[in-house]
Amino acid sequence: MKRWIESDEVAGFIEAGMTVFVAGATAEPSEILAALQRQPDRCAGIHFVSVSIPGINGFDFSKLHPEARSTAFFATPQNKESISAGRTEFVPMQYSAIFDFLENDLKIDAVLAQLPPAKGDSVSLGISADFLPAVLDKAGLVIAEINEQQPVPVDSPTLPPARLDFAVACNRPVPVFPDAKVNETAGEIGHHIAELINDGDCIQIGLGGIPSATLGALSDKNDLGFHSGLISDAVMVLARAGNITGRQKNIDTGKIVAGTTLGSQALIDWAGSAPELRFRPVSHTHDVGVIRQIDNFVSINSALEVDLFGQVNADMLAGRQMSGTGGAVDMMRAAALSCGGRSIVALSATAAGGEKSRLVTALGRNTAATALRTDVDYVVTEYGARRIRHLPISARAEALIEIAAPEFRDQLRADWHSLVA
Repeated sequence: MKRWIESDEVAGFIEAGMTVFVAGATAEPSEILAALQRQPDRCAGIHFVSVSIPGINGFDFSKLHPEARSTAFFATPQNKESISAGRTEFVPMQYSAIFDFLENDLKIDAVLAQLPPAKGDSVSLGISADFLPAVLDKAGLVIAEINEQQPVPVDSPTLPPARLDFAVACNRPVPVFPDAKVNETAGEIGHHIAELINDGDCIQIGLGGIPSATLGALSDKNDLGFHSGLISDAVMVLARAGNITGRQKNIDTGKIVAGTTLGSQALIDWAGSAPELRFRPVSHTHDVGVIRQIDNFVSINSALEVDLFGQVNADMLAGRQMSGTGGAVDMMRAAALSCGGRSIVALSATAAGGEKSRLVTALGRNTAATALRTDVDYVVTEYGARRIRHLPISARAEALIEIAAPEFRDQLRADWHSLVA
């Protein structure tokens, strides 16, 4: 690296007209961002791009300066207002498409990230290797916070220290992600999903109450594999207990593969030393060509709504962007190509305290589909699991009605018949 600088000096190296990629997840450079907030005038005319993860990355780049631009791929509680107001441009993209866009289609002038200390003659990308490899080779300027508390995993992508133009010393706790609460409904859904998982399957799963409940229900499974965008505390528990071994994986055999770590301090500590962990970028974790090589790959993702055509809404409510499309569809399509693979969409049958059905006749006019009806395989609620792949339209509608809340089934059936009559 050229030299060490103070965080307040970073603003002097970026200027109007630049596109600046800011790392997300646990690689978010919080010291640098705080310094930019103290010098808002230096942010005028800069285009900030980041893949911010709801629940851990809360920075709204559009608030740095009225003339700052921002592009986001997820809505978060902090940037939803600026997305609605047009100050932040929301771009709906699957994870694999975001990586390709960053790597091949978007000019990146500078990268800001948080990394662990150098070890030997290399700097590790640490426990967040998801999107940084898409931009590091093309950026004209790379500035990194070097955080003494960031772990150096056994197997994560690295770069030579010379690739860093400037470094900012940092010593602060790595951001943690709170455990999701598992209620009775999530527990029932997790139990139904676990019945679809066999010994030796390789699973992909996200964050939230239903994923946590599902992983908790897999304690009687053997030799599971794991290949996903992230690891959570529940994954660590299964790995330590010997349920996840990866022995039957066709590729990355014996390894737990993920792009980033979101969980407790205990998980962060484990991720920094576990020999079975392999951190890889999205170009590996979400690549259909990679995943289709894994037999019995099972993708498990949550949704907000599923309509009777089989369309999935996982990121909008009442026409407002609530999160992002994420990597679910990448995983669903990969699972469909895996020998013995299958995908699962899980959701509670009702919302609003039981007043509203999440199984709907058709998605609303102001709601975009996250996953197409042609992508969906299994759908699971607390009332059971149904496989709708390969079913004709009328049969898949009936199958979905069967796992809706009982009090909504008659109305759903009547509305469906009126819709298709």
